[in-house]
Amino acid sequence: MPDIPETQILTETIKETETDEITALVPMYHIILLDDDDHSYDYVIEMLIDIFGHSESTVYEMACEVDAKGRVIVNTTHKERAELKRDQIQSYGADWRISHCKGSMSAMVEPVE
Repeated sequence: MPDIPETQILTETIKETETDEITALVPMYHIILLDDDDHSYDYVIEMLIDIFGHSESTVYEMACEVDAKGRVIVNTTHKERAELKRDQIQSYGADWRISHCKGSMSAMVEPVE
């Protein structure tokens, strides 16, 4: 086993600690999808896979929860990304499967408490 100078070990430990402290200071935000009667389960599943890359089983559970509870947390991230993803949900477009659907679903961003 090669000898590692003590200064190298100390430097690596400090870098890990600095990174951990910076990460802990970034506030996190939930992206919340809101329910409506104008979008199908297929639309919700397709949209969440497309925007977030979640698995089919995960987005199916999310679709069931938003339908039952009126809202579901679809992701938790830093504020800028949360706002971007919320905007992507709100600009995804109408559900072509439902003739009276006129636009995208609604979503909101709220801080993690």
